[in-house]
Amino acid sequence: MRLRVVSARNEIPNLNPNEKTVHLAFRASNVDFLNLMQRCPRLRMIQVPPSYRKTMSNAIQVFLDMQGIELLEGDVWGHRKDLDEYFTVDDSTIEEIRSLAASGASMDEVASQIQKKARLGPELIKYIARIKATA
Repeated sequence: MRLRVVSARNEIPNLNPNEKTVHLAFRASNVDFLNLMQRCPRLRMIQVPPSYRKTMSNAIQVFLDMQGIELLEGDVWGHRKDLDEYFTVDDSTIEEIRSLAASGASMDEVASQIQKKARLGPELIKYIARIKATA
C-alpha cells in the first residue's frame, strides 16, 4: 500500500488523478481539500498529522464523510520526500495486519501489536485492517 505524500499545496495540481490514499504534510485549508478531491476523484483516504487535525473545520470533515473519504490522524515517520514521493507500507506488514484481524483480534489489539513493530499510526493500521479484511 502506498500513500502519496503531499508536502505543499502547490503539489496538488500535479497529482496523479488515480491517487486513492494521500498524506497531507502541510496545514491544508478547506480549499486545499476541495482542490484535492477535484484532482483525485478516486480518493478514499486522507491522512493528516494530529496537530493539523485539531485545527480543521467541522464542515470539511462532514464534507469528506459525505464523499466517502476517510480522514485519518497520523504521521509518516522517517519518510524522506526527496528520495520518494510515496510512503510505502510493506506487504509483510499488511499481511500481518490481515492475519491478526482474521484471527479475531480487536482493532485496538491489532493496532497496538503492529504499532510496536512497524512505525505506523494506529488509525492507519485500523484502516488497513478494515480495507484489507474485506478485499
